[in-house]
Amino acid sequence: MSTTAVAPLTIQDAEALATAAHHAAEAAEVTVSVTVLDAGGHLLAFRRDDRAVLISGETSTRKAYTALQLNAPTADLVDAVQPGGLFHTLPTALDRPLLFIAGGVPVHREGRLIGAIGVGGGAPDQDHGFASAAVKALA
Repeated sequence: MSTTAVAPLTIQDAEALATAAHHAAEAAEVTVSVTVLDAGGHLLAFRRDDRAVLISGETSTRKAYTALQLNAPTADLVDAVQPGGLFHTLPTALDRPLLFIAGGVPVHREGRLIGAIGVGGGAPDQDHGFASAAVKALA
């Protein structure tokens, strides 16, 4: 059996993602924090606008972590945590509590999960747009 290696998310990729998301937010005149994690949940890049509130850094990290752990955009998971949803009883005693607010997007290469990006500081739909735009720019 042969397996094909998939290139991991590199620091250069992570920096490119953070920069692209930051530029998208800047163009919309929104101050944000951006976190990029590798497939193991390790921080590869972080960028916070000087005018962004401090909590936006924790928010962006938790959004990225949630997208990574569940391999889905956090925008797609909001309904799943409502009463009766698939993840309503999901335990949050993980390394970090999960955050089900739009703005976290998994990063794939050749169909495999290689990391995630989280954006915090704007409205949830804005954060999702900035993160999604960054992932598309990386492809």
